[in-house]
Amino acid sequence: MRYRSALGKTFAALAATALVAWAGLAGWVGPLGRPATPAAASTSAGGSPGYWLIANTGQVFQVNTSNYGDLRGVALNRPVVGGAPTADGRGYWLVASDGGIFAYGDAHFHGSTGGIALAKPIVAMAADAQTGGYWMVASDGGVFAFNAPFYGSTGGIPLQKPVIGMAVTPSGHGYWLVASDGGVFAFGDAAFHGSTGGVRLDRPVVGMASTTDGNGYWLVGSDGGIFTFGDAGFHGSTGGVRLDAPVVAMSATASGRGYWLAASDGGVFPFGDAPFLGTAGTGGSPRIVAFMSTNSGFPFPPGSTGYDVSKYNCPPFGNLPPSRTFAVVEIAGTTNGAFNSCYQTEASWSGRNMSAYIFMDPLPSPVPPEAMNGPAGACRGSVTCEAYNYGYYWASHWVNDSRSLGISPTLWWLDVELRNWDTSAAAYPVNDNVIAGAVGGLRASGVTPGIYSTSLQWGEITGNQVGFPHIAIWEAGADTVNSPGDDFSAVKVCQGQVPDHLPFAGGTIVAVQYGWTINGQIYSTDPDYACT
Repeated sequence: MRYRSALGKTFAALAATALVAWAGLAGWVGPLGRPATPAAASTSAGGSPGYWLIANTGQVFQVNTSNYGDLRGVALNRPVVGGAPTADGRGYWLVASDGGIFAYGDAHFHGSTGGIALAKPIVAMAADAQTGGYWMVASDGGVFAFNAPFYGSTGGIPLQKPVIGMAVTPSGHGYWLVASDGGVFAFGDAAFHGSTGGVRLDRPVVGMASTTDGNGYWLVGSDGGIFTFGDAGFHGSTGGVRLDAPVVAMSATASGRGYWLAASDGGVFPFGDAPFLGTAGTGGSPRIVAFMSTNSGFPFPPGSTGYDVSKYNCPPFGNLPPSRTFAVVEIAGTTNGAFNSCYQTEASWSGRNMSAYIFMDPLPSPVPPEAMNGPAGACRGSVTCEAYNYGYYWASHWVNDSRSLGISPTLWWLDVELRNWDTSAAAYPVNDNVIAGAVGGLRASGVTPGIYSTSLQWGEITGNQVGFPHIAIWEAGADTVNSPGDDFSAVKVCQGQVPDHLPFAGGTIVAVQYGWTINGQIYSTDPDYACT
């Protein structure tokens, strides 16, 4: 799977997995026509929605974002009860009921109450984006500030019900505490917008989130019932739905026009503009206790390096690299059935920051049975319809196949490169719909799609189709990460500065493959760089 760009640079066309490309074709929107005019594509914007679910064991389940570490395998003195992400989403803290703090990624340890005898257990925490510090709150409303200003607490006030959570104002100059009866206590520049403290609730309140302007907040009950105050909009709830497990936490989207609810079994319920990205699927063991979201997601830490691997990294062809921060693993050498027999071995080697990729083929001739009927309908000879059904079927097939093996990456890449595609203008609508169908199939399977290619190849195969706004792009063809004088570095590709390696498809470059040839020497393993 090697190809040559117009610049004469040879590199491998091995593919990777993609995270949450949450805009564009959400499900099937019909076979694509040709775009009237090219749309402007963007370079790396720093991420995409993602979230973490935190278990009482300290295990972190990441969905469309990086895992920076957790407490799996560690014997804890007390269970984990909460967590908070850093401002840039490149790290997080976990907190135990004794106030023990565990910092990962770019989260810094500023102190804890782990060695102090507390009157009441810690129940939640929140981060101060201004200082990089954090607050912890106990069930009596006592607040403990570390590298963050103290604005007050209910530690000395008799409460009707215990405090169960807290939220921070956008300025970081105040916070709210919320009790299980929905009583709200405001401190600093946090304004009181109302509460359910005097209302008889069917179920206790288990969490809260604030709006982006701080002029409102949501409370959520264990049945998923939502209570809005101030300028918080109601976007839906699970209040009238029978749940397998109680809701335990919520988080608002970056826009403030939606929110996620998380249940103790790892189930996730999105409302408003919150995309569904996947679940933890714990079945209740371990028990999920907290939920954190970020707008800087992808299963690779920004600025880090990793590898993409395929059947060619299996003996006798090659070997797996000794170390990696993230990895992209080939599940199928072609769309229509060439399974990578080393997929399970390579997935096990990959670690938690794994994505997967499918090598894409054009619609075959004769047209296979799976293309005749599908989400595009009964095609009756319509080749664009058949193309969409074909791409949709095989993308869904490989996600299900992976899950049947117990491997569930949330980001899936579609490897689109010159090989046996018809590159004539007459073939563009057919090629476009194979890819559109695959994107739709991935999204319908509850995973995030991304595209691996180059702008040059994308143009030759699709005629510069731009029908996937903001989709994640993994671009090939860089020399080094960022060596002095290298005009084809991965960093410059991320920034959209390299001709023939520009953003395409209407998407955003989030990762770059580099270094398949260095000073003329050919390497069998493809390194990759995560854009910052």
